[in-house]
Amino acid sequence: MVAIKGVHHDPPGAQIRLTSKEIEYFQWLTDIEPAGIRTRADLDAYVAKCKAHYWGVSHDTQFLHWMIDQEVARCLAA
Repeated sequence: MVAIKGVHHDPPGAQIRLTSKEIEYFQWLTDIEPAGIRTRADLDAYVAKCKAHYWGVSHDTQFLHWMIDQEVARCLAA
């Protein structure tokens, strides 16, 4: 689980820490290492990088973007 100071609507600079399982899952899902994620802004930048790398309008791309969003939501809700 992500350790978050505060609640889901924290400012982008809020401190977070991904667990090793979350790091492994993001790596598996995107094939892009989620290195150096220490704030919500870092996580948002990582997600933007992944979505930019896997861009397009295909159903597969839309599904991947949805999966990334779901994992982020799961992490932030923990």
